[in-house]
Amino acid sequence: MLRKGDLTQGGITTTLLQFTLPMLAGSLLQQCYNIADTLIVGQCIGSNALAAVGSAYTLMVFLISILLGLSMGSGTVFSLQYGAGDLPALRRSIYVSFLLIGTVTVLLNVAVFLWLDPILRWLQVPYDVYPLMRNYLWIIFWGIAFTFLYNFYAALLRAVGDSVTPLWFLAVSVVLNIGLDLFLILVLDQGIEGAAVATVIAQGMAASGILLYTYKTRPELRLHRKDMRFDRSSLKEITSFSTLTCVQQSVMNFGILMVQGLVNSFGTAVMAAFAAAVKIDSFAYMPVQEFGNAFSTFVAQNFGARKGDRIRRGVRSAFLITIVFSLVISLLVFFFAKPLMLIFVRPDEAEILRIGTEYLRIEGTFYLGIGILFLLYGYYRAIRMPGMSVVLTILSLGTRVVLSYWLASIPSIGVTGIWWSIPIGWFLADLVGYRLLPLSQICNLTNLTKIRFQYIFITGFFYLCSRKK
Repeated sequence: MLRKGDLTQGGITTTLLQFTLPMLAGSLLQQCYNIADTLIVGQCIGSNALAAVGSAYTLMVFLISILLGLSMGSGTVFSLQYGAGDLPALRRSIYVSFLLIGTVTVLLNVAVFLWLDPILRWLQVPYDVYPLMRNYLWIIFWGIAFTFLYNFYAALLRAVGDSVTPLWFLAVSVVLNIGLDLFLILVLDQGIEGAAVATVIAQGMAASGILLYTYKTRPELRLHRKDMRFDRSSLKEITSFSTLTCVQQSVMNFGILMVQGLVNSFGTAVMAAFAAAVKIDSFAYMPVQEFGNAFSTFVAQNFGARKGDRIRRGVRSAFLITIVFSLVISLLVFFFAKPLMLIFVRPDEAEILRIGTEYLRIEGTFYLGIGILFLLYGYYRAIRMPGMSVVLTILSLGTRVVLSYWLASIPSIGVTGIWWSIPIGWFLADLVGYRLLPLSQICNLTNLTKIRFQYIFITGFFYLCSRKK
C-alpha cells in the first residue's frame, strides 16, 4: 500500500509537477502579503511609502530567511525519515526541531526590536523614508512567531508529500490581508501602519489554521509523551541540516541586504524602482525556486528509500523542465518589463519606470542561472551534502556583492553595475555546482551545456537590441 504523499512511486515528471504546483501556488500567495502592501501603498500613498515598504521587505526577508532555512533543513530530515518509513524517528525529529527553531525565533524577535534603529542607519535609509520604514517594520516584527509556525508546519507537511494543505490556509490569509489592506488604508486612513497590521493579522490566521489542521488530521505526526525527549542522534541530524540550510538562506539574504544598502545610497528614485522591480523579479523566478524545493523533497524521499536509478531519472527530467520554463519566463519579462512596472508605479514617474525596466531587462534575461542554482541547492541538500549549498550560495552572493560595489563605483557604469552583478554571480555558482555533480546523474552533459549557451546567446541578443533602441 502506498503511503499518502509517497514520491518514491509513479511517473517522475508527472509526480514532480503535481507536487510542485501547489507549492508554487502557495509561494505566489505568500508573496502576495508584501505585494498587496507594495501595490496599494505605491498607488495610494506615494513613492516614499513605496520605497519604505520595498526596502523593508528586503530586511524582512533576511530575518525570516533564518527561520525559513531552519525549517527547510528540518524538512529535509523529515523527508529522509518518511521515505525510510521510520515514523518514530520522524516524530522525535519534529519535537527537537520545533524547540530549536522556536528558541531561535524568540531570540531573533528580541534582537530586532533592540537593534532596529542601528540596522536602518546601516542600510543608509534616506531621511524622508526612515520614519515610514521604521513604523512599518516595528509592527511587522510582532508577527515573527506566526511566520515561524506557518513555515514550520508547511515544511513538515511538504516533507511527507502534502503540498496542497499549506496552500489552502495561505489562500484564506492572503484574501484577508488584501481586504484588511484596503479597509485600513483607504477607509480608516491608517497609512503604512495599516498595511503592516493587515499583514500580521493575516499571518496569524495562516499559522493558527495549519497548526490545528496538522494536529487534528495527521495522527502519525502527532507527538506523544515518549517522543518528547532530546534524542542525541535526532538533535545532531536536525542541527546539521538546519544550521547549514539556515546559513545558506542567511548568507543569500545578507548579500541581498548589502546590495539594498548600496541601492539606497543612489536615492529615493532608484530605491523605489528597485522595490517594484524586485517584486516582479520574485514572482518571475518563483516557479523555478519552488520546483527546486519540490525536487529536493523528491530526491530526499528516494534517497531515504535507496532508489538511486529513480533519482538519476529525476535529475534529467528536472534540468530539462527548468531550462524550458526559464526561457519562457525570461522572454515574457524582457518584452513586458515596462507594463509590469506600471502595476506598481504611476505613469508619470518616468525616472522610476526607466530604472526599473532596465533592471528587469538585465536580470530577467538570465533567469536560467537562478533556475539551475535552485536545482543544485535542492539536490545537494537532499543527498546529505547541505554544505555544498552553502558554498554555492557564498560563491553566488559574494560575487554579486563584490561586483556590485566595484561596478557601481565606476561613474560610467553606476547603478547598472549592480544589476549586471546578479546574473554573473548566478552563472559562476552554476558552473562550480554543475561540474561537481556526478556525471551519471545527467543524461547528456554536452547537450544540456549547448542548450544553456544557446539560451544565453539568444536572450543576450534581445537585450542588446533593446539597448540600441
